[in-house]
Amino acid sequence: MPRAVYRVLAGCLSLLLVACESTTPQQYFSRAVLNVNLLYGFAGDVMHNQLATPGVKLVDAKTGATAPAKRAEILKDKLDAIEASFAKVKALKSTDDTREMLQASTALYEFVLPVYKNEYRQLAALYDENAAPDKIAALTRTITEKYAPKFQEMHRALITVGKTYAAKHGIMVKEVNPSPGR
Repeated sequence: MPRAVYRVLAGCLSLLLVACESTTPQQYFSRAVLNVNLLYGFAGDVMHNQLATPGVKLVDAKTGATAPAKRAEILKDKLDAIEASFAKVKALKSTDDTREMLQASTALYEFVLPVYKNEYRQLAALYDENAAPDKIAALTRTITEKYAPKFQEMHRALITVGKTYAAKHGIMVKEVNPSPGR
């Protein structure tokens, strides 16, 4: 084959690879907005109930034996999922079109992560150590009072900018629960 044909084929292949690597508006929206559903219940009843009434974990697959899950394990799993989701947001390229949405998403993750790593870790330890119920209730109340209002404000801001982005790109959005803290 002549060199010109190779060049044309190489050019087409390059364009195809570039096209495959670009992130679609749907992917931006999913990673930056929809994935914050992992934060549902932050500083509210949902997260507190997950710690108050943990499930069980399988300890022996052969016998089917289970044991109560430690709150520290529940929290670690939650934190791992949140950090993985946040890494996907941070990996997105910021453009004029996505900047506001990515900033709002990043700000929300950066707001909640220290609380999970500090206050929620302390709360999980209190549960695992069978601390006095009033001590657990006090920390639970502190988390809610200190963080729920700001979380809900930041979440609403992200949803607002996310809806605008979705409408601009023809992404169908249906808000199911406008109150993420409770």
